[in-house]
Amino acid sequence: MSTSDKTRKLRSAEWFGRQDSYGFIYRSWMKNQGHPAEMFQGKPVIGICNTWSDLTPCNGHLRALAEHVKRGVYAAGGFPVEFPVMSLGESNMRPTTMLFRNLASMDVEASIRANPLDAVVLLVGCDKTTPASLMGAASVDLPTIVVSGGPMLSGRWKGKPIGSGTDVIRFKEAVRAGSMSVDEFMASEAAMSRSAGSCMTMGTASTMASICEGLGIALPENGAIPAVDARRQAFAFASGRRAVEMVWEDLRMSKILTRAAFLNAVRLNAALGGSTNAVVHLLALAGRLGVEFSLDDWDAAGRDIPCLVNLMPSGQYLMEDFFHAGGVPSVLGEIAGRLEADALTVTGRSIGESHVSPEVHDRNVIFPLDAPFKPAGGIAVLRGNLAPGGAVIKPSAATPRLMQHSGPAIVFDDADDLKARIDDPDLPIDENTVLVLRNCGPKGYPGMAEIGNLPIPRRMLEKGVLDMVRISDARMSGTAFGTVVLHVAPESAAGGPLALVRDGDIITLDVAARRLHLEVDEAELEARRQALEPFVSPYTRGWEKLYVEHVQQADTGADLDFLVGGSGDYVPRVSH
Repeated sequence: MSTSDKTRKLRSAEWFGRQDSYGFIYRSWMKNQGHPAEMFQGKPVIGICNTWSDLTPCNGHLRALAEHVKRGVYAAGGFPVEFPVMSLGESNMRPTTMLFRNLASMDVEASIRANPLDAVVLLVGCDKTTPASLMGAASVDLPTIVVSGGPMLSGRWKGKPIGSGTDVIRFKEAVRAGSMSVDEFMASEAAMSRSAGSCMTMGTASTMASICEGLGIALPENGAIPAVDARRQAFAFASGRRAVEMVWEDLRMSKILTRAAFLNAVRLNAALGGSTNAVVHLLALAGRLGVEFSLDDWDAAGRDIPCLVNLMPSGQYLMEDFFHAGGVPSVLGEIAGRLEADALTVTGRSIGESHVSPEVHDRNVIFPLDAPFKPAGGIAVLRGNLAPGGAVIKPSAATPRLMQHSGPAIVFDDADDLKARIDDPDLPIDENTVLVLRNCGPKGYPGMAEIGNLPIPRRMLEKGVLDMVRISDARMSGTAFGTVVLHVAPESAAGGPLALVRDGDIITLDVAARRLHLEVDEAELEARRQALEPFVSPYTRGWEKLYVEHVQQADTGADLDFLVGGSGDYVPRVSH
């Protein structure tokens, strides 16, 4: 194909290639930034979609990283243009960033669609910025490549490694149990977050960055290079260069994010001991692309893959150790025989050809498939009369003896009720009690907050009980752990069976059988159902109102109903 033929195929030519007053306006105003005329003469325009924000600490270094992407774009003969989109900072935003994931995705989609872009580099990091950016870009379907910001350096305090989120939870429970002072707790702050980057545990940020390799939407090693390692900058350069090449190859997202890619991501998540949050994010992403991929695929594809990676919260090491051990390519190498090896990636080659490494440098961190770190990997999908739409549990983070359990329920009607009563000394509980939290799903919170790992009651902690079965329609932080059943669908606010549970009802959890059952006869449940008061949202305006009216349930990804399915890379018409 000649250069002129290539140029005519550029989407950006609809803006910069025009020889009329519109073209004059598009080029002239861009030139006030010092861009020479040659930048508008058939060069692919590469958008650098930046989720940087001072309020998103995980992404606080992305402005500097963008410069390395630009260098790569220039080196390959492209024209890089950086633009901001809504950033979602997990540590600061209230009530929960998940409430705004779909809003951020709309920002990404609109920003890409409305501008003269031929390809996009997604600069992401914190938990929701990765799925939000992917979802928005998928709806436009241009050539797209992900560059994650990378994890922080390992935390270290009193000579021991400490991990983001995971040790916050452990320390908090230790304070509640009286085995750690508040002063000690506060002193550990600076030792935990000591460099730029996202959580250095296998929480949601690291899970999603790693899964981008499994999906094939990022170059190899995206998941684990530390944020402050010079190799992260070189990685950004290579990704910018590759984005230009993808334009000429017309290598769009839809060619990469196929059903095979999603199945590979599920298997990788199992081997990593990855976050349960990946479930709702990948379901939503598949929905944007129209890919056949369901909650049951999470169970079926990942069920036979054990946990191979000894990282917090399932294990003891941190992301820096994981990188030095070989990172995601080494894990993909261990499960190579279970992958859809022909799935295409952003390299232009298959995942089997480009992303898999046979080398593992530290067997204390990455275990072999035939002698895994933990036999139970993956995400188990539970069903039964308490979760007809499904619920999930992360076996690698759970207590084995509780994976088959029956006990009486104690019900908390919402997050405020939980906070008010969890440490009540008169609460009728023992180690067999099942803690139930409702009205914390997509509609009920709203936004499906990460409060599913209910705190263990202080009275139990003082007795040495460190885990109990907990069930909710909420989510759980990817850095959390415990025998926690999440994403119960339909949620309470949508009239799901969780709304019918009463104190003392016996609940049976059987992970091996994939069963979650409320031991109450159907006639009684129907009587309770008839007595239910309908959910009334307190939101009467703005984004929250739109969200509650249109959000889907967790089992299909909690996207907005009118965003499911993409509309392609059409060029908006010019103004008249």
